[in-house]
Amino acid sequence: MHNPPDVERLLRDADLRVTAPRKAVLAAVHDHPHADTETLLAATRVQLGSVSHQAVYDVLRALTDAGLVRRIQPAGSVARYEARVGDNHHHVVCRNCGAVSDVDCAVGEAPCLTASDDSGFMIEEAEVVYWGLCPACQSLPVGR
Repeated sequence: MHNPPDVERLLRDADLRVTAPRKAVLAAVHDHPHADTETLLAATRVQLGSVSHQAVYDVLRALTDAGLVRRIQPAGSVARYEARVGDNHHHVVCRNCGAVSDVDCAVGEAPCLTASDDSGFMIEEAEVVYWGLCPACQSLPVGR
C-alpha cells in the first residue's frame, strides 16, 4: 500500500484553506485514481458522513484550479479526476469496461509537446488517449 499524502500540507502549499471537505475529497482522489465524481462523493461520505454533491463538485473545481488534481474526460466517459499532476502523462482506456491507466510519454521529455504546426499557439499540454482492451476484458469470450 502507498503512503497517504499529507493533504493538509498540499492544501496549505496551494494557498487553499484547509477544510474537512477539501481534505476528504483530496484524499479520495489520491486513493481512487481516475475516479468519477460519484465514486469520489461516496468515498468522501465514508470520511465525513453527510456531504452534498455540490460541495464535492465545488471542492473538485477548487482543487483542479489550484493544480492539485487533474480532470480528464476520455471520449464517451464522464469526467474523472487524478492526483498525478505536473507531468505530461497520458492514459490508456479499455473500450469494454472503461478502466483507465496512466501511460508515460513514449520517449524523452514531453516529446508530444512539439507539434508539426502549432498555428502560433503556445502549447502547454498534449492529450493522448490510447484505446484498447484491458487484461480482464481480453480474457472475456468474443462478443462480450
